[in-house]
Amino acid sequence: MQKIKIWDLPVRVFHWTLAAALAFMWFSAKTGGSWMAWHLRVGLLVAALLVFRLCWGIWGSDTARFARFFRPLQIGSYLRGTWDKQAHPGHNPLGALMVVALLAAVLFQVLTGLFAADENTFLYHGYLNGRLENGGETFRRIHVNFFNLLALLAGLHIAAVLFYRLFKKQDLITPMITGLKEWQGNVPSLRFAGIGVFVAALAVAAAAVCLIWLLRK
Repeated sequence: MQKIKIWDLPVRVFHWTLAAALAFMWFSAKTGGSWMAWHLRVGLLVAALLVFRLCWGIWGSDTARFARFFRPLQIGSYLRGTWDKQAHPGHNPLGALMVVALLAAVLFQVLTGLFAADENTFLYHGYLNGRLENGGETFRRIHVNFFNLLALLAGLHIAAVLFYRLFKKQDLITPMITGLKEWQGNVPSLRFAGIGVFVAALAVAAAAVCLIWLLRK
């Protein structure tokens, strides 16, 4: 048994920053008042994180690339126990499906929030709400109600991590902190993206946020 690098720093920072940001978004929305100003600002951070992760999923390290780990057709073989985990050191097929589902749900939540109208104080409309002639109230209702599904997905994710830890004796939390995973057998050959790719992905994320800011009314 040895430890090998599985998750690079950008993936780990993205994971924990997004988790903290979503927790804050829930808190600020529930608290309301002037906290909604920060709800909008952190929403921009979440948008930047998503754009960065999408870029990293295309250009980034092997274990972060969607084309390398998103294999829904392999779920059957994974459930039957015939899936070759030695050839896939990152997400298993079920974990990959959860990652994509969570990213899609957060993206939808952000998009509806950008166009949502503030029906309470009329002070904290989504940044792109001014681009709508009407429909902001509909976006707000969708934004509020869809959060229940997002929370359900997050809860399933946490439950799955605990299930693997308690019943399958697989620690999925520590590797997402340290980047290292205990590995038995041949060490897989993994490519990790360099600083140039990181800067490029960061630049695209910053450009997306700047565009949202420029389009606000």
